[in-house]
Amino acid sequence: MKIKEKILIIEDEANISSFIAAVLEANDYDTMASPTGSKAITMITSHCPDLILLDLGLPDMDGISIIRFVREWSTCPIIVISARNHERDKVEALDAGADDYIVKPFGTSELLARIRTAIRHTRTHLPNGSIAQSGQFKAMGLVIDYDKHQVLVDGQSVHLTQNEYKLVSLLGKYAGRVLTYDFIIRQLWGPKAKSDNQILRVNMANIRRKIEKNPAEPKYIFTEIGVGYRMVDPD
Repeated sequence: MKIKEKILIIEDEANISSFIAAVLEANDYDTMASPTGSKAITMITSHCPDLILLDLGLPDMDGISIIRFVREWSTCPIIVISARNHERDKVEALDAGADDYIVKPFGTSELLARIRTAIRHTRTHLPNGSIAQSGQFKAMGLVIDYDKHQVLVDGQSVHLTQNEYKLVSLLGKYAGRVLTYDFIIRQLWGPKAKSDNQILRVNMANIRRKIEKNPAEPKYIFTEIGVGYRMVDPD
């Protein structure tokens, strides 16, 4: 089962926001939308989108503040979509941490291409170089396909929930490294999430039942007691 990428649209003009959402949903993305910066920050920390489309001219704050807020804790791709076309505006947004800048009006094909590129670039700075090259993590019959948002075991698709997929894909990106509980919680649920390991343990128990032949003796994802989880090294 493919898990759709979730894109947050931060845009105060309802017609533009609705148009972008329709284009994205027609191309197999999930969307959320916010007309204000304050609501957007709440949604970012609550839902941890896979990509953010950001208008700079919001009614309650400048979009640059949102870029800086996100970059304090996340590498989530941010594409600015703005009517501001001065070079200084582009430089300020990119220096603050935006990944790309599109000037209104824009073409839908260009927007979709920029989104694909931004998501693809999230793989290029990972410790696991094979993911950057192939878009897949492979280990002993386990395959995480980052382009298709799918997990397979011995060629069979595994039906994971969105949170389960995010957890597996995060561990795959850092395969061989121990990820602490706090790091995983921040990456999956945002910086304001409670440091409660119970939700992780529940998700991990469900994941192991789905991907491990013997969940009591896992061969893919290991528990480092009191610390966190570690994905097996890739093939």
